[in-house]
Amino acid sequence: MEVIERVDTIRERMQTLRCSGKRIGFVPTMGALHEGHLQLLRASVQENDITVCSIFVNPTQFNNPDDYKLYPRTIEQDTELLKTVGCDILFAPKAEDVYIQQSLLQFSFGPLEAVMEGEHRPGHFNGVATVVSKLFHYVQPHRAYFGQKDLQQVAIVKQLVTGLSFDVEVVRYPIVREEDGLAMSSRNKRLDAKQRQAAPSLYGALQLAKQQLGNKPVYSIKAAVEAYLSSMDEVQLEYFEITDPDTLRPLTEVQPGQEVALCIAAFVGPVRLIDNMLVNLNEV
Repeated sequence: MEVIERVDTIRERMQTLRCSGKRIGFVPTMGALHEGHLQLLRASVQENDITVCSIFVNPTQFNNPDDYKLYPRTIEQDTELLKTVGCDILFAPKAEDVYIQQSLLQFSFGPLEAVMEGEHRPGHFNGVATVVSKLFHYVQPHRAYFGQKDLQQVAIVKQLVTGLSFDVEVVRYPIVREEDGLAMSSRNKRLDAKQRQAAPSLYGALQLAKQQLGNKPVYSIKAAVEAYLSSMDEVQLEYFEITDPDTLRPLTEVQPGQEVALCIAAFVGPVRLIDNMLVNLNEV
């Protein structure tokens, strides 16, 4: 596996590969890799000639400086994991190389960024769009792979690709969970033992909501989720929404046969976690 740190080097390498007719798959990450990332990488390896993984903890998408500072960084362990799944190139740039000067770009995603993560993390998606644009320019992939756990981020990236006419297919893969239902996340490494025990309650809340879909009104389901999580000492709910899976617009009622996305964010101790579940009401 090649390890490339410089932006000019990755540009040249990818241009050469594309000119030789290679299909390039790309998995952008912030490191602290887990099985969810490895699932994306395995898919890329199977579906493309060359797989590139980037590891870059992007400072512009953190609206909380402490969150950026505390984000787990495990580059040595990550490098070894990448080798086990057949990754061809690790791109691990330095922040000063990606951001030679302060970015003044401002992206607008309309209603999509006004809800959930966009509402609670001002500036987050502007940082995501900025770094994803840069990475797509550097790597020039044919396919880019993202996990469903960051459902709203995937929708933002798809809108970015359409709006800026990037020649890349965005591929979304399902959430990978621990045995107790907790969605795999790099942030899970920051949970202490008591918090880790409480963290699967987010998935429990989603399951509770799924059971009530089609039987109770949306406002009643939201109240039940709030009541369920209020009994958890370590958990502080930030939001729970029943949304359209494409626009992520919150719904006040659901119809038979409709597909919805159940989306949740909560602090478990000091660690902010998100999760979601796609539900087809025909299958409930």
